[in-house]
Amino acid sequence: MDIRLKAENAATMALAGRVSLVSGSTSGIGLGIARALARAGSAVVLNGLGAAAEIAQTRRQMEEEFGVQVSYSAADMTSHEAIAEMIAATIAGHGRLDVLVNNAGIQHVAPLDQFPVDKWDAILAINLSSAFHTTRLALPAMRQNNFGRIVNIASAHGLVASPFKAAYVAAKHGIVGLTKVTALETAEESITCNAICPGYVYTPLVEAQIDGQARAHGISREQVIHDVLLAQQPNKRFATVEELGALTVFLAGDAAASITGIALPVDGGWTAH
Repeated sequence: MDIRLKAENAATMALAGRVSLVSGSTSGIGLGIARALARAGSAVVLNGLGAAAEIAQTRRQMEEEFGVQVSYSAADMTSHEAIAEMIAATIAGHGRLDVLVNNAGIQHVAPLDQFPVDKWDAILAINLSSAFHTTRLALPAMRQNNFGRIVNIASAHGLVASPFKAAYVAAKHGIVGLTKVTALETAEESITCNAICPGYVYTPLVEAQIDGQARAHGISREQVIHDVLLAQQPNKRFATVEELGALTVFLAGDAAASITGIALPVDGGWTAH
């Protein structure tokens, strides 16, 4: 084995022996991040919604592809009791929790004076409060093992606002604030906390939105992408789940030991305006 191949293998398995939990990871961004962590050698705990058979198939495929243990928790991220059970089960099953990725989130769009109260409560619970609960419960185990990486998936909307997204923008701004507080409280320990702030990311949900917008406005897919969805993104391209996964793996590794408390835009220049 030559030196280059050894270096490539070491980089690929940068998280060997680690245990990662990713909320909201049965599809989309969360699944992309979970796959990247598994590819880097980490055992992974998935969490999220979906058909049991499909989730079981995803687990099997990841285990076969990456050679790591992949488990699943159906914890309801609106319930602090369920979150506590998930964290406890992860630690009991693996003996540690090294990497926590808070990705679970939902969205609703409506004018502020017409915003449904139940939607506000649900978005704040899932997008913000769940990260508080996972973090407070994971920190003791991270401190015990003298290592921890917390990556919060915020949004460009954690840095800037858009109309009709009051709950989402409020929650994502809250995630950025929670990230900074967590980083300050763990600054003298081997624990970091950072936020990734994506713009539009290409997922199956976005693909459905493209088709819906094209039909609604009577315009082409290309026009929807360029003039509607990516109107605020100067680079006029979607980020990919693979890009977010690679960034998460970097932040979870040893090379990022001095990076903490940041909100890192991955938005094609959106927040540079």
